[in-house]
Amino acid sequence: MCRNITELRGLEPAATAEEIEAASRQFIRKVSGITRPTAANEAAFETAVAEVTEITTRLLRQLPPRRQPPKTVPPLRRPEVRARLAAK
Repeated sequence: MCRNITELRGLEPAATAEEIEAASRQFIRKVSGITRPTAANEAAFETAVAEVTEITTRLLRQLPPRRQPPKTVPPLRRPEVRARLAAK
């Protein structure tokens, strides 16, 4: 699991709903210690992802523009990650 949470503020173009949801899922995986939810905890896991996605979307809309872009490219913008996802 990645140790760093993806920065989304200041991206050009702005972070997509898919990127926000992926970062939210990454955060929930990290704090819960669950990488693949079981049937017993899937509902709680997915509810948490949806809530964090909603809050993150609202936060990014409310923050002022960032002067410099993030230092790293979010995973969903990396060609090798896009290729891997397309192959699935």
